[in-house]
Amino acid sequence: MSLPFQLDATDWRILRELQRDGRITNVELAQRVGLSPPPCLRRLQALEKSGAIAGYRAVLNGPLLGYGVQLFAMVGLKSQADAELKAFEARIAGWPLVREAYAISGEADFLLKLVGSDLAALQDFIIRDLTAAANVENVRTTLIMRVSKYQPGIPIP
Repeated sequence: MSLPFQLDATDWRILRELQRDGRITNVELAQRVGLSPPPCLRRLQALEKSGAIAGYRAVLNGPLLGYGVQLFAMVGLKSQADAELKAFEARIAGWPLVREAYAISGEADFLLKLVGSDLAALQDFIIRDLTAAANVENVRTTLIMRVSKYQPGIPIP
């Protein structure tokens, strides 16, 4: 996948500022990257249209909102046939407690990040849904004790 145009230093500055603060106004963004607002807005719209900016969202405070338990689940499948992988990915899409899912290589086939209100809710989900799902051979979980760094996005110097 590639962009329909080459990014220049100003585009990268726009992306860096937006990654830091997605709610920044166009006027403030323009000021920070050294443009006037109209050309800054045109560049921003071009970056959005190209797909370089995939979206915007609020980062919620899970513990404050009653979702204070997080864990990783490493899932091994019985079969890695393409149809089985796609079927498992479709199943993941319907599970609200699964917040992130990665197809991986190595000891497991998928790494899932689960978020729940308490440990019992996550245990119930793992036993009732995840380990009982078709084609799941094994599930190993790791409780997240503390988030030491959370910096989504890409490293832009």
